[in-house]
Amino acid sequence: MSTYPQPEPKDRPARLTVGVVGAGRVGPALAAALQLAGHRPVAVSGVSDASRRRAAQLLPEVPVVSPAEVLERADLVLLTVPDDALPGLVEGLADTGAVRPGQLLVHTSGRYGARVLDPALRAGALPLALHPAMTFTGTAVDVQRLAGCSFGVTAPDQLRLAAEALVIEMGGEPEWIAEESRPLYHAALALGANHLVTLVAESMELLRTAGVEAPDRMLGPLLGAALDNALRSGDAALTGPVARGDAGTVAAHVAELRRHAPETVAGYLAMARATADRALAHGLLKPELAEDLLGVLADGTDATQGTEGDTR
Repeated sequence: MSTYPQPEPKDRPARLTVGVVGAGRVGPALAAALQLAGHRPVAVSGVSDASRRRAAQLLPEVPVVSPAEVLERADLVLLTVPDDALPGLVEGLADTGAVRPGQLLVHTSGRYGARVLDPALRAGALPLALHPAMTFTGTAVDVQRLAGCSFGVTAPDQLRLAAEALVIEMGGEPEWIAEESRPLYHAALALGANHLVTLVAESMELLRTAGVEAPDRMLGPLLGAALDNALRSGDAALTGPVARGDAGTVAAHVAELRRHAPETVAGYLAMARATADRALAHGLLKPELAEDLLGVLADGTDATQGTEGDTR
């Protein structure tokens, strides 16, 4: 349940008919959440078999129609298509006269604010950018995960209350993002969430290569604690051989990665350099140890001494 103050009844949007253009992983889940709040999904568009299955699972008995028909039937339209497809979709819908005056048009792109909806605004639509800061599976579990999920909200000032009310009704927490800050906001989320999946997947593969039978069980407590510590303490949570300045251990890591997983070396070095910079700036890495460490990271050479490391 959202901890954000519930809007007064006069500030809540009326019960709306809801349509979804683009039945990927996000749109059906948001429409299902709006349905739980009392709104009524009436139409969804989707081309692939997977999108139609998602729509059938999360929005049973809601007809699958063309995007133009979705706009014809719905008071509130969720545009849940890939970022790069969004501008062309909006322009096309506006140019064909599909957009109705007074229609709420909501996109869920993290990259864009409300201005990408300007063609629809000129046609009389009410533009909202509501981006859920969450990864989606395309299953019913996503609706549950929306509880407490932050949404990046961008909208004209006169629509701010309506935008925030919709987020709250979906169980989310509205966070206002300025139009010009949307790309940076989205880059920050991608850096943390998308790259995290890559790092965890690579770590699991390396552990399997090292003979660990259950890398997920090994990593779960470690990564859970690391994430919790980072969210609580920021850079003060930095640990490990880079933060300690153990140049020999880091060089041994690089040597082993070159042998067993050379495709991971560039990423390891890049993250280690970033970690060293942050540790040095926050006084965790002693300057007298930083020189040797940064030398290893600069050229990625083999270890000269010290091959034992830990996760302290």
